[in-house]
Amino acid sequence: MSVNPTLKYAPSHEWVKVEADGSLTVGISDHAQEALGDIVFLELPEAGRSITAQQAIAVVESVKAASDIYAPVSGTIIARNDAIADTPEAINNAPYDNWLFKIAPSHAADVDKLLSAEDYAASIGD
Repeated sequence: MSVNPTLKYAPSHEWVKVEADGSLTVGISDHAQEALGDIVFLELPEAGRSITAQQAIAVVESVKAASDIYAPVSGTIIARNDAIADTPEAINNAPYDNWLFKIAPSHAADVDKLLSAEDYAASIGD
């Protein structure tokens, strides 16, 4: 199991990459994909949707279970990765290379409330 040191993390196992324009790219952590097992389906949020931090906004299904994906911050969905929805199993092979959606945050400072890679690793016992 790996934790990417360049990313921020939500306690609910989403990773967040802060882009140069201030937008946020979001995926699920290696820990999450490992716990889920073989991923077979994704339901992603629509672009333009307003979201609230910690709101369930997407679903990932595996051969074991279905699990909600939560918004790491409040804002607006500005893009979704339809290519990964067509090949969800790619997340199992490279969770940090396969993003799910992008957010324009309502407040940039909300990113500072997310976990550092070190704190996330400690929270999952890694």
